[in-house]
Amino acid sequence: MCTVCGCSEGEVSIEGHHHHHGHSHSHQHEAEHAADSASVMVSEGDNLHFGQGPAHAHAPGLSQGRMVQIEQDILGKNDRYAGQNRQRFEAMNLFALNLVSSPGSGKTTLLTASIEQLKRCPVAVIEGDQQTANDAERIRATGVQAVQVNTGKGCHLDAHMVGHAMARFEDLTGGILFIENVGNLVCPAAFDLGEAHKVAILSVTEGEDKPLKYPDMFYAADLMLLNKTDLLPYLDFDVEQCIAAAKQVNPDIEVIQVSARSGEGMSEWLNWIEQHRVARIHQRIEQLNHQVALLQEMV
Repeated sequence: MCTVCGCSEGEVSIEGHHHHHGHSHSHQHEAEHAADSASVMVSEGDNLHFGQGPAHAHAPGLSQGRMVQIEQDILGKNDRYAGQNRQRFEAMNLFALNLVSSPGSGKTTLLTASIEQLKRCPVAVIEGDQQTANDAERIRATGVQAVQVNTGKGCHLDAHMVGHAMARFEDLTGGILFIENVGNLVCPAAFDLGEAHKVAILSVTEGEDKPLKYPDMFYAADLMLLNKTDLLPYLDFDVEQCIAAAKQVNPDIEVIQVSARSGEGMSEWLNWIEQHRVARIHQRIEQLNHQVALLQEMV
């Protein structure tokens, strides 16, 4: 997992500016660590399981306890930045969505098609990739603001990166922010960016058992977009089995079948955005009214 393997170490580039990013730690090769690390491997016939210990991960030379400590340190720091992002989003009435998927799911194509129909309010995109600004350029071609975050060896965006990217946008009050995460169904599940919802995008060109293979991501998501449905006639893909797999992992997950190419499900997806955006605004108003009522009681 990225919180212990060091893949987030190195430099992060935000629109050409580099930031040293990562959590330094010493790799101690003591006998007790080696013994503890070895203890997490479980053998079942021809299958080897390395995620059985408290850390649910394996890293040579690191004990389970040390990996848990590192993960807690990294996620704790990330969550503090996420909290700051969330406060900022709420103050701006900015509806933020974290889009997550495997590489090649059609995220950017779906996003550009969505943006074309959402320009009645401010829209912006934070585009996460390991390298290149190709997708950000595709987003900017729609006429909305986009900031590219290149993570280098990192396999996910974190809340600190999002905070840096936000400083580059013009006023987005009352708008929508799409955070297109790095293509990866593992690491982004653990990192809160301050978003209102995680949206998992799964293409019908992938296996219908993906939610079972990557349960943390689909458990963390509030919505699954089953994308590229225009290809279903040419594929051996069981839609009902895929939805059942997602519901098995997360009974509360919503599912919308979409195709940017054919337009199927696009109105339902855009309605979902609008309904949840309005719901967040109403929730914010209720919170403010409650705070005012408390102040009046104190006076």
